[in-house]
Amino acid sequence: MSTGYGRGRLSNVTAQEVVGGLLLALIGILILDLVRLLVTGELPLSRLWSFTWNGIVDSLYIGLAAIGLSMTYSILRFANFSHGDLVTTGAFSGWTVAYLVGGIGIADLSSRLLLRADGGAQPGSVGMDVLAAPVAIILGLVVAAIVTILVALAIDRLVYRQLRDAGGIPLLIASVGVALALRYLIAFVYTTDTRIVVASPPQPELSELVWLELPAFLAERTINLHEATLVIAALALILGVHLLLQYTKLGKSMRAMSDNKDLALITGIPTERVIFATWVIGSGLAGVAGYLIVLDRGQITINLGWFLLLLIFAAVILGGIGSIYGALAGSLVIGLTINLSLIWIPSDLNEIAAFTLMIIVLIFRPDGLFSGVETA
Repeated sequence: MSTGYGRGRLSNVTAQEVVGGLLLALIGILILDLVRLLVTGELPLSRLWSFTWNGIVDSLYIGLAAIGLSMTYSILRFANFSHGDLVTTGAFSGWTVAYLVGGIGIADLSSRLLLRADGGAQPGSVGMDVLAAPVAIILGLVVAAIVTILVALAIDRLVYRQLRDAGGIPLLIASVGVALALRYLIAFVYTTDTRIVVASPPQPELSELVWLELPAFLAERTINLHEATLVIAALALILGVHLLLQYTKLGKSMRAMSDNKDLALITGIPTERVIFATWVIGSGLAGVAGYLIVLDRGQITINLGWFLLLLIFAAVILGGIGSIYGALAGSLVIGLTINLSLIWIPSDLNEIAAFTLMIIVLIFRPDGLFSGVETA
């Protein structure tokens, strides 16, 4: 009797669950190997912390961009493939303004305006770091958000609004065309060259930044001020989005429209105003994410957002499509995975680990970690 029942259960196991089980077993083996490496000293704790910290930093800028993509889907019900190029738009517009302000009297106007397309205006000589040019860096951050918002609103008015009632597929296809057009327009202005636009980050000792007397092992620790700026700015914006969604009338309207657009319209919620706010918040965060990525990495390229788009989609899908908190959780998982996987695999393959983990989660939880809005 029990044997027959066991056979019945085994016959109900799908091929996907078998694959998921094997991948889970692989993860278990890697965890045991990680413990072995730590115990034997082959992997110093300092190196493990470095991987973990880099994962947290990466997850923050991925999370900022993922919030915007998740909001676009939850309100407008389409996967916006131009979102990555909005990230690129923020990067180029913000750093152009930073160079224009920070390089006054130091570098030629043409070099600053075209963001070093001619090879001039070296970031070291212009002083492109948070200590040498704090006003220029902050102003660039603000402009990155504003310009990206204006571009997104213009695209919505010219393209997406006309297709809003056509369904998710026409909008998705249109977004691919918008992405290509936006990227090639940026390339036409700034060229396709990848270049360094940020000076080496200042790394003062922690004791220089804190007035309190610190233990020796903490006092000698250095702080990468560019990473610190990214972390503080990203956490502040994420907290701001949380407060807006939970405690404001606009946030409640956005959550209601995400749940049921038709019911929200019947109850008198101004849907066009909500859609406008969605573009403003989502694209603004994408622009800031692009700007902060360049601050952290030091270099800029027209493919910045396009290459990041897959990780952004992975974070959104992993957390649950349409769930903003799920997007943040998915971003943290993706960021930590691509960095901790460096313990075993080379850096040019680390994104495979993130997508493998996403597959495992979706096999056992098809709606994602936070079970977001169902795919249209």
